[in-house]
Amino acid sequence: MTTMLSNLEISRGASLRPLQDLAADMGIAEHLIEPYGRTTAKISLETIDELQDKPRAKYVVVSSTTPTPLGAGKTTTSVGLGQAFSHVGKRGVIALRQPSMGPTFGIKGGAAGGGHSQVVPMESLNLHLTGDMHAVTAAHNLLSAMVDNHLHKGNALDLDPQAITWRRVLDVNDRELRHIVTGLGGKADGAPRQSGFDITAASEVMALLSLSTSLQDLRERLGRIVVGYDRQGDPVTAEMLKAAGAMCVILKEAIKPNLMQTVEQTPVLIHCGPFGNIATGNSSIIADQIGIRAGDYLVTEAGFGADMGAERFFNIKCRNSGLIPDAAVVVATVRDLKTHSGKYRVVAGKPLPEEMLQENPDDVLAGAPNLRKQIANIRLHGVEPVVAINAFPSDYDSEHQAILDIAAEESTRAAVCTHVVDGGKGAVELARAVMEACEEPSDFRQLYDDSMPLVEKIETVARNVYGADGIDLSATAKRQLENYERSGFGHLPVCIAKTHLSISSDPALKGAPTGWRLPVREVRASVGAGFIYPICGDMSTMPGLSSTPAAERMDIGEDGEIIGLA
Repeated sequence: MTTMLSNLEISRGASLRPLQDLAADMGIAEHLIEPYGRTTAKISLETIDELQDKPRAKYVVVSSTTPTPLGAGKTTTSVGLGQAFSHVGKRGVIALRQPSMGPTFGIKGGAAGGGHSQVVPMESLNLHLTGDMHAVTAAHNLLSAMVDNHLHKGNALDLDPQAITWRRVLDVNDRELRHIVTGLGGKADGAPRQSGFDITAASEVMALLSLSTSLQDLRERLGRIVVGYDRQGDPVTAEMLKAAGAMCVILKEAIKPNLMQTVEQTPVLIHCGPFGNIATGNSSIIADQIGIRAGDYLVTEAGFGADMGAERFFNIKCRNSGLIPDAAVVVATVRDLKTHSGKYRVVAGKPLPEEMLQENPDDVLAGAPNLRKQIANIRLHGVEPVVAINAFPSDYDSEHQAILDIAAEESTRAAVCTHVVDGGKGAVELARAVMEACEEPSDFRQLYDDSMPLVEKIETVARNVYGADGIDLSATAKRQLENYERSGFGHLPVCIAKTHLSISSDPALKGAPTGWRLPVREVRASVGAGFIYPICGDMSTMPGLSSTPAAERMDIGEDGEIIGLA
């Protein structure tokens, strides 16, 4: 048995095309490409206008069943699918989120894909890239500084220190910063108050950057950020603090998507990385505006299961972009469906249970309700689903057949994919199934109208997507929703913050739970980004490191190369 090279070894062995040639194949002229080193380039926003006369690509979103803590392989599948189109005579373009360095140095490791279906160089993608994450961090924390400076310099806006909702961010997992007290020291050091840090991917600045459609739109969204409330209960915004202009200056380069490529030289647009739990979990609209005119098929990924990333893709991202999807891929793995049988407990950073690795198609069938529900969630939006079986070496043919049988019972196209080992040719069957699905008549629809009251929007998602019997609002959540309606935010869509490990709000409930109600603890407003997010359960916006974080295994070798990056 031949041992497969590591992701890092495959990445370093890849043959890269000059970015100008890659862009030229996309129809992007050389004057629109701004090189950033040898392997990455920024793409000018002028590209959107210059490509308007080009044919529109088919638009495909990749989602999944409810994953284990180890993930389902959506990024790898997105890359494999994008590569596969060239094997059937089509041009694929891929649009992905930029990885956060928090998970890279934490448990999960890098997020460049894997094996022979990854974005290269993986070191560049996972570590800094072009500095967009740092720009978001700086813009966010500038606003934090101006909030506290306003308090220190007299508080002309009568901002209530007890009603400030704007925290600080950092792109590092650090649980010690979740709750802090600022302003300690003398009078010159500011006014003491309780605050905290979130990870940069959870910043509203990241979310609104991903949903902006132009530099001017970005500027306007920054101005609408609500940092807190005055003593009369009225919102105080970044525009009122005169901070939005400087924030936009910091983000002037970060709004431009980054051009990279896969190991098979398929173009990839990397842009933005909003958190999948409390934000959209999707890459940027601007990247899609470019990619939709740059090939035959644009493949983009939505974070976590179809109940989360795909639902937000349909109801938030598409609502802002105006782009209509042609098909959706639901990634399913044997280990995910076995987990949804309820027999096994999967823990991030620990080996899978030994029994879980034994041949047992009945366990796969026991987890089928989750796959069936996620297929239904895609169809709920009028989009044709395709099941991609992300194959692992530990799987058995009988287990793959069980998933194929489930898909057949749901009248859904499906394909077994070996793209990690075989690259694009391992996803050719998937590509053909997606091409067929894209030719189905489109009936795309969103779940609710803008005019629907916020509480009804939440209940619509809870009942129709999650399978809940209804919602239970805390007294705090009810009061907050009333305040948001009164403040003129009722037209915004909802982005429900809940666990990604279950379709329900309880991570312990597997499969497709019924007979439960969604508890809404509190509700927050991302007015700049343009959504309201109800919080259901305990959601941490600043991860911590594990007992053996990935950072412990990373170093610089004697030859100056990075080692230990997975």
